[in-house]
Amino acid sequence: MAERIFVAVAWPYTNGPRHLGHVAGFGVPSDVFARYHRLKGNDVLMVSGTDEHGTPNLIQADSEGLTPKEAVDKYSRIISEDLRALGLSYDLFTRTTTQNHRVVVQDVFKTLYDKGYLIKKTAMGAFQAATGRTLPDRYIEGTCPICGFPSARGDQCDNCGNQLDPDQLIDPRSKIDGSKPIFKQTEHFYLDLPAFAEALARWISEQSHWRPNVRNFSLNYIANLKPRAITRDIDWGVPIPLPGWED
Repeated sequence: MAERIFVAVAWPYTNGPRHLGHVAGFGVPSDVFARYHRLKGNDVLMVSGTDEHGTPNLIQADSEGLTPKEAVDKYSRIISEDLRALGLSYDLFTRTTTQNHRVVVQDVFKTLYDKGYLIKKTAMGAFQAATGRTLPDRYIEGTCPICGFPSARGDQCDNCGNQLDPDQLIDPRSKIDGSKPIFKQTEHFYLDLPAFAEALARWISEQSHWRPNVRNFSLNYIANLKPRAITRDIDWGVPIPLPGWED
């Protein structure tokens, strides 16, 4: 009997054209996998699209003197044409700025909220001094407080491997303009990932067809799950569907 196979391909950011690394990383491998299962007679749905929200897209728009919409429209077209020209066999290639995407995201958010899987937490956020715009962890670098590596990122140190928060860095600086970030407390919604750890562990343990090292790596990873922020201090994205949080 034919299996239903869902191929969830990474969504490329619209902050510039793609290059061979992207094609080798997410383009060709997923397409080979999808074509293999189609040849086996399985029912395949391969989906992806352009990821058009987030700070990287805003930074690119600023650098070109474009509005966010102008920039993402430009690069979504370029990326779509490139992937189509390569012959990649997507069943659906869409965009995160569509009305359908907005409706689905807000529905998922509201469902998680109603079921108690979203929690509000206050955390230290980093902002670019010149624009007041939020700075993602990976756009901040500084000296690691643990090993002294001078180019540690705001989320981890690639030298010693420790996870970090941006405000832990010594002499933190923006990778955009070299300025010192402004840190302030902001409130956000976090997905309560630890609430899913037990169910995930059971499911992973049952995947006997996985290689042992993959299964063990996954089990070790979810043993240390922490709540993950799913909202941002940014005005270019999907609005939070709750009273008082629209802006």
